[in-house]
Amino acid sequence: MSQSSWCTSKGSGKGVCPFSVALFVGSAFSYLNYLRLRNKSTVASKKCCIDEHKKTYIIAGDIGGTNSRFALHRPGQKDPLLVHIYPNEEALKTASTYHHATLEPFLKKCLAELDEWKELGESGVLSQIQVVGCLATAGPVTTNNDVFMVNLGQSGGSIDGNEIEQCQDGLLSLVVRCKLVNDFVGQGYGVLDLDLDKEVFELLPGSKAKMNDLAPICCVGAGTGLGECFLTKSSLATKLGYECYPSEGGHADFVPRGPLEVELLDYLKRKFSAEHRISVERVVSGRGLANVYEFLAQKFPERVQPEVHEEFLNAGDQQGRVIGVNSGTEGSLAQQAAQIMFAAYGSETGNAALKFIPIGGMFVTGGLAPKNIGMIQGEDSPFMKAYLDKGRMSGLIESVPIFAVMNEDVGLRGARVCAEREYNAM
Repeated sequence: MSQSSWCTSKGSGKGVCPFSVALFVGSAFSYLNYLRLRNKSTVASKKCCIDEHKKTYIIAGDIGGTNSRFALHRPGQKDPLLVHIYPNEEALKTASTYHHATLEPFLKKCLAELDEWKELGESGVLSQIQVVGCLATAGPVTTNNDVFMVNLGQSGGSIDGNEIEQCQDGLLSLVVRCKLVNDFVGQGYGVLDLDLDKEVFELLPGSKAKMNDLAPICCVGAGTGLGECFLTKSSLATKLGYECYPSEGGHADFVPRGPLEVELLDYLKRKFSAEHRISVERVVSGRGLANVYEFLAQKFPERVQPEVHEEFLNAGDQQGRVIGVNSGTEGSLAQQAAQIMFAAYGSETGNAALKFIPIGGMFVTGGLAPKNIGMIQGEDSPFMKAYLDKGRMSGLIESVPIFAVMNEDVGLRGARVCAEREYNAM
C-alpha cells in the first residue's frame, strides 16, 4: 500500500425520573451489546486463533492525532513490560502504512530491550511468540475493523486491523489479532482502572461520595481532538460490569456564549469553508486552542507578543502547546485564548452531563486537563463556571460527581482491557 492511499427535576413527563429512564435505557443497551459480543466471539475465534504451543503477549495502543503510545503486557498483568511513545508526524514521513510506521518499530524495540525476547533472538521470537493487540484510535471504527483518523498525519490516515493481522513482514507477523476500538472506548474502560484517591481531582467537593455504581459514567476529554463516550451497567446482569459506547460528540456544533465567541464562530466558518456550523472540536482541543489564538491575533494585532507569535508560527502541530505554555502571562492573548477554550470545554462537558446524567461519574480526561488544571479546578475557573451555567438544570449538574483525571495513560489502560477481552474470547 502506498503512503498516498492511506494518508488521504422538571420535565414534561410527570412522575418520570430522568435517572431511571437513563438507567433503563443503559441496561437495555448493555445487555444487548453483551449478547452481540457473545455471538461475535465465535466468529472471531474462527478468524484467528491462539497457538497453545506459543507464548502470548498483549500489546495495547493509544493512537491519538499527535502521538502513538504502546505498551507490552503479559496476559492478566496490569503492569507493562515496556512502554514507548512515537510522535506521529515524524513516524509517518517515510513508512508505507501506519503499522510499519509505529507498531513494527515498537516490536523491534521489544526485541532489543526485553530480556526474555533478547534471549530468544529474532528467529526464536518469530517461532515461539504471538501477540494479541488492541489499538484505541481517534476516529469511528467500522464493522470491518478499520478506521480513518482525520487527525492523523497532514490530511488524515487509515488504520486497518485486518491488514495488520495478515501482514507477514518480519515481526509484524507476530500479531494474530489486532482489535481496533474508538480511542474513547479506551478512555472509558481506562477510567474504571483509576485510583480515585490518587489519580483524579474532585472538581466539585464530595464527588466521590455522590457516585452511584449502577448509574451511567461519562468521559469527555480534550487533547489533539475532543472525544466523548459513556458507559452503562446492565441492571439485568450487573456482574458483567460496565460496557462502553463510543460517540463522535466532539463533532457536535460549537455554540458561542458571548459576542466575541460569535465573531470567533464566523472566523472559523470562513477558515474552514463551512457555511452553517463548526464542530466544537475546532475550539475545544489542542488545535482548537491554536485556532482561538489565531483569531485573537488577527482581531487584536496590537496585543501580539512578537516572540510568542513567531514561536507559534513555527510550531507545526504543536501550536496549541505553545499557547498553553504561554497562557500564564497575565493579560496576554495566549491567556485569553486559553480562557475562551476552557470555558467552551466546560460548557460542552456540561452538555454531556445533561444528556447522560452520569451519576456514576463524569471524568474529564485527555492531555489538556493535567497540563492546565488551573483553568479547570475551582468554581471560579473558566471551565467550571461554564460547566455549572445550565439555567434551570444547574441543580441537576451540581448533583453529578465530576473529576479531572491527572494522568495521561487512561486510554492505554483501556486498550489493555479490550485486548484482554479479545484474548479471552479466542
